[in-house]
Amino acid sequence: MEMDAEILIVDDDREIRDLLARFLTKHGMKVATARDGQELNRHLSLKSPGMIVLDLMLPGEDGLSICRRLRADAQTASIPIVMLTAMGEETDRIIGLEMGADDYLPKPFNPRELLARIKAVMRRANATPPAETKRLEFRFAGFRLDTESRSLFDAEGKLVELTGGEFDLLKALAEHAGRVLTRDQLLDLTRGRMAGPYDRSVDIQISRIRKKIEQDAKEPDLIKTVRGGGYVLSCPVQRNGT
Repeated sequence: MEMDAEILIVDDDREIRDLLARFLTKHGMKVATARDGQELNRHLSLKSPGMIVLDLMLPGEDGLSICRRLRADAQTASIPIVMLTAMGEETDRIIGLEMGADDYLPKPFNPRELLARIKAVMRRANATPPAETKRLEFRFAGFRLDTESRSLFDAEGKLVELTGGEFDLLKALAEHAGRVLTRDQLLDLTRGRMAGPYDRSVDIQISRIRKKIEQDAKEPDLIKTVRGGGYVLSCPVQRNGT
């Protein structure tokens, strides 16, 4: 996502839409708004936004259903999504992450915190290796993780769709293959500790990654859970490039 790409705010509360639009515009961002899934669809038919800020509770099609639908469509699967949820609704936040949201923020929130999270997701989406380095790839269990294109390919060369957060998490595990990484260490490596102390996004994203790369996600062979420790990519990893 380019830093000047348009951000689409989807929220049925006009006051919140207008407030966020003014605030983000003031901070140099291009903003569009939609009040529900229908307006979102009309917007997507005209152009693809660089990011979607999506409220969970919407009239008609709710935010979880919209998120699931966007992730299932090749045209919209890679659009970063920050989901807004009601305070204390942890189950909804977990389901939102399972559906493919890149981040979430509980209401009520300070617009500055949303701005910080948007920038963090944008940085992850735009992350590229330094210009002086060669393309870096990690190969493991038939998969190829390409850090330049931020893509994962299976043994047949087919693209495995990953969200930005999933890619960052798998990359961190590949970079430290064979080493147990705690949830806090993974958050430091992928999100800069922006999450709260009881953040479960690592667990949710690990679960999603397992469904995409493991033969049996319930009995994983590649990403193993270490009780009381964290997670480890347990297979051999070949690193190409510098």
